[in-house]
Amino acid sequence: MSSFDIGKFTLDDPNITDAQKICYIQGINGDGNDYDGRDGVRISALFVILICSTAATFFPVMARRVRWLRLPLYGYLFTRYFGAGVIVATAFVHLMDPAYGAIGPNTCVGMTGGWAEYSFVPAIILTTVMCIFLLDFASKVYVERKFGVTDDHTSHNPESFITQQQDGSHTHNGHLHRGHDHANTSGSVKAVYDQEMEPVKLNKDEVAHHRPIDDASSIDSEMQTKRSFEQQIAAFYILEFGVIFHSVIIGLNLAVAAWDDFKVLYVVIIFHQSFEGLGIGSRLSVIPFPKRYSNMPWFLCLAYGLTTPLAIAIGLGVRTTYDPDSFTAQIVFWST
Repeated sequence: MSSFDIGKFTLDDPNITDAQKICYIQGINGDGNDYDGRDGVRISALFVILICSTAATFFPVMARRVRWLRLPLYGYLFTRYFGAGVIVATAFVHLMDPAYGAIGPNTCVGMTGGWAEYSFVPAIILTTVMCIFLLDFASKVYVERKFGVTDDHTSHNPESFITQQQDGSHTHNGHLHRGHDHANTSGSVKAVYDQEMEPVKLNKDEVAHHRPIDDASSIDSEMQTKRSFEQQIAAFYILEFGVIFHSVIIGLNLAVAAWDDFKVLYVVIIFHQSFEGLGIGSRLSVIPFPKRYSNMPWFLCLAYGLTTPLAIAIGLGVRTTYDPDSFTAQIVFWST
């Protein structure tokens, strides 16, 4: 958009369009960013956000894997679902409404060129949701064909979740298991949590009557873990890519913001990135990583924690040229 001095024109001047007037009012006029120095404080934001966001991301994974940091069941569930809620709120509260104000109707972008033909904000949201659904569906079909299994829907029927057999065995989601009676499922969530958090310890009498796991059962367990991992990891990659890309833009904007805006954004982004990291870590903590990928959760947590600080560093490097309010920056940020 070409810049102009609105003081030299009247509102009914035929030489300028309504889109130009709106762009000028919104500050999308090619005047550059509002960077005004104070590099020391801006550099400090890099390290503070690095520590806070990384620690929050690692916490749910460590709470699941590190014995001395083990959380009570309900504390872990609260952390997990609170993090998931933060991600949902980020999408539908923190981003959707401002997106309407940036590229929706009656905005500079929304009144310019092809962007004026339709309200693209809901279209982008719907397209994104559909793409995520289709990718998740495709990954599930791929895994089922790869491992030769199909969903018999028993896992969706509470009455058939655990079916007792006459010989003392039971089936769980279509898989046969032998051992103790688990007919009472009221504490099944806690039992699974305890089993995953801490190895089972047997006394001498229990060892004498305990049947060793044969090779077939071990292989079947490994295949189940690998199948579940491949079904979930694709959806997680989509989540992490979207959050990381959003974090890059946040870091760039923070680095070049005017001082009055910077003071507010500094505090807000610390909490924003920490809670979003909590959601990332919570999602990672429930993915059953195979043994050969046991270190992957740590690298994925670190990737998120480093993103915003690196973006701040890049923003400081391009502080004289990057304009977060430019026409192109608005399209890239709010459409992705």
